[in-house]
Amino acid sequence: MGRRSEQRPLATATPPTRFAPPPPPAGRGESHFLHIDDFSPDEIAHILKRAGEIKRQFLSGDDSYKPFKGKTMAMVFAKASMRTRVSFETGFYHLGGHALYLGPSEHGIGNREAVKDVARVLSRYNDLIMARLYGHQDILDLAEHSRVPVINGLTDYNHPCQILADALTIIEDRGSMEGCKVAYVGDGNNIVHSFARLANVLPYELVVCCPEGYAPDAATLEHVAGGAGKVSVVHGIEGVKGADYIYTDVWASMGQKDEFEQRVKDFQGYTVTKEVMDLAGPGTGFLHCLPAERGVECTDEVIESDRSLVFPEAENRMWAQMAVMLHCMGIHE
Repeated sequence: MGRRSEQRPLATATPPTRFAPPPPPAGRGESHFLHIDDFSPDEIAHILKRAGEIKRQFLSGDDSYKPFKGKTMAMVFAKASMRTRVSFETGFYHLGGHALYLGPSEHGIGNREAVKDVARVLSRYNDLIMARLYGHQDILDLAEHSRVPVINGLTDYNHPCQILADALTIIEDRGSMEGCKVAYVGDGNNIVHSFARLANVLPYELVVCCPEGYAPDAATLEHVAGGAGKVSVVHGIEGVKGADYIYTDVWASMGQKDEFEQRVKDFQGYTVTKEVMDLAGPGTGFLHCLPAERGVECTDEVIESDRSLVFPEAENRMWAQMAVMLHCMGIHE
């Protein structure tokens, strides 16, 4: 398979044609969390502020806050993930609740059983649903037919929880996302789509550095044009110049591993090395959503350097998601 000159489709899902969130579930101020820009700047700022407060409280040794006592959350996994499962399960437990893991053999979503049937059943048993799926339409259908809030733990199209954790990490590091420049180096994947949609609500700059044929979804780029921030695509590594942070991800995600060898050829020159970090600037930080293929999209030297924020970023998945779960459940104080 040679390099594709035209923009490639998403791995297992077509770009969503609707961007407005489904109607919220019944409840006192409850809401789904499907796309990061379904929420206003004030709501995003509140969630991030809450995440920081929860983090400080729990790290101080005060674990008395248990608003989810007696509540349960169903975690529906079509795609495996260590970080997503542990961060959600542990976070829900810290808040006093009990989370149930449902793997592919237990739910058969979109295969053995219709998504709407899964939604109707699980939302009668549980107070909250988190799903990590392949097709983006599946998360939309799950939310449409659920009577409780649904949280998007990842789809082939986007990954809003990860981007909230990234924003929390940047705010902890530099004080604000405002005026920040993030250079994403790699495939225009679900991470990029959520980062782009964050620019709809927060005033920062995202530069996507990728080979031709690997740009983000065109409909998403059109959707975010004119938002609070700025999003651009550069076919070359020089786009990292002046970036406050360089962000990268694996070049071949789940469902794309058969393309790995071709992608390694196509992404020659896009490995984040010390030289690339220096090209960006002396104070540039490094971010990666993990898991990392060291020596491929980034070097061991970079990920282990004092410029790396990768592991605080991974920790912040839990704190950010705890704030998301509270927000979705209508607990705002």
